[in-house]
Amino acid sequence: MAGQLGVLNALDVAKTQWYHFTAIVIAGMGFFTDAYDLFCISLVTKLLGRIYYTQPGAAKPGTLPPRVQSSVTGVALCGTLAGQLFFGWLGDKMGRKKVYGLTLVLMVVCSIASGLSFGSTPKGVMATLCFFRFWLGFGIGGDYPLSATIMSEYANKKTRGAFIAAVFAMQGFGILAGGVVALVVSYAYDQKYKVPTYEQDPEASLVPAFDYVWRIVLMCGAVPAALTYYWRMKMPETARYTALVAKNAKQAAADMSKVLQVELEAEEEKVKELTENEGNKYGLFSKEFVKRHGLHLVGTTTTWFLLDIAFYSQNLFQKDIFSAIGWIPKAQEMNAIHEVYKIARAQTLIALCSTVPGYWLTVLFIDRMGRFAIQLMGFFFMTVFMFALAIPYDHWTKKANRIGFVVMYSLTFFFANFGPNATTFVVPAEIFPARLRSTCHGISAAAGKAGAIVGAFGFLYAAQSKDPSKTDAGYPTGIGIKNSLIMLGVINFIGMLFTLMVPESKGKSLEELSGENDENDVVDTHHAVSARTAPV
Repeated sequence: MAGQLGVLNALDVAKTQWYHFTAIVIAGMGFFTDAYDLFCISLVTKLLGRIYYTQPGAAKPGTLPPRVQSSVTGVALCGTLAGQLFFGWLGDKMGRKKVYGLTLVLMVVCSIASGLSFGSTPKGVMATLCFFRFWLGFGIGGDYPLSATIMSEYANKKTRGAFIAAVFAMQGFGILAGGVVALVVSYAYDQKYKVPTYEQDPEASLVPAFDYVWRIVLMCGAVPAALTYYWRMKMPETARYTALVAKNAKQAAADMSKVLQVELEAEEEKVKELTENEGNKYGLFSKEFVKRHGLHLVGTTTTWFLLDIAFYSQNLFQKDIFSAIGWIPKAQEMNAIHEVYKIARAQTLIALCSTVPGYWLTVLFIDRMGRFAIQLMGFFFMTVFMFALAIPYDHWTKKANRIGFVVMYSLTFFFANFGPNATTFVVPAEIFPARLRSTCHGISAAAGKAGAIVGAFGFLYAAQSKDPSKTDAGYPTGIGIKNSLIMLGVINFIGMLFTLMVPESKGKSLEELSGENDENDVVDTHHAVSARTAPV
């Protein structure tokens, strides 16, 4: 029996050292950028509505029409879904490292381009914005499977969960950074142009220079990505890809000798034996894959899909919920720049108090409690808090209870992040074979983004009031915020049930989890018997 390769075993038992942290930072900065780019759009959509869709003499400032709003917030998610599938597949075909730089270049170029416009008509500006945000999403999509796979293949067994979760946790800082940048930019413009509210003077409440605000916020997303490009290119290919997929034992040993700073021998015979084993040749669409990993893939895709419906509908529509409970004044009671400032302040507070702590608690506990327990617990509490918000919803809308509403709302976020939002990212990077790992992670992540699209678009319409006079301009009547929250509670409960299909991967080596070492036991019984009866 082939057993574990020496180079992979060395990675599994390595003590936590400097290269682990550099890998977390290099992969994590990609995620920081991803979160910044995906969530900063929700800070500026109201401003876009005011600048491009305000009708002269209207009682309220303009808002984006439903179709435009859906396109602007959702197009990056569609791009991400496509990118996850494409780059996930490419990462297994060409290698993690080769594809890794490509995704970053795409993110930098499209971040800058999404702040530029062809023409100044509303149609021209929105079309340009949507075009570049689709391709920005495409690059972001590639970052998901590649970052997770690279980190899991570099990590040791003992703290692998914490390392992958730490890469993902950089998202929290990305959301925070988006809020801070919007606060700084809007504050600076507010100091320079002291303008009245829309009610006092509709025309004077919007200065042409405010058109730069949203562009600066979007373009700043290019900075962290550009800074990490050099380090990404210097990272060697992972040993698991080089040895088990590219079948180059010499290169794998040489790369990891440098990284681990120990002498490692190239086990060419062992690599040949492992890679030529019948059990290590089945493809994604084979019966063998369905038998071994079919249920796992169903588990990772459905849980991520269900989680993201709830997570993205909450995240993208924070500003609407804040307005509904009176945290943000009515649009006509503010000028354009104050509105950006107040939305950014609310989002930054939520990120600071619940999003960031939730992510880092996962990092702390994932290798103690295990992935399964954290995911089950997270879905359970999300269900509880959603119902606690939804059922007495009228109680929460009263002025005296608003702080209570925000606390409960923050707790659902906290348990999403100290729960399935992190674990759904970690597990698919651990349980599949090396030659299909990036692809399977991409498929799972794409299912998540499909859920995000359902959440983002579905909630936009569902949360509209049942009373036609209270709906936003251009929208049909919906089921109201209360019923939407009840629906999200049910979705979280179903997520809890599907978690039962996901295996626990704590403390095991990647090859043990995917069965790449001992495939001969299952597949080639003759070989296994002769190996077991051979003299020791």
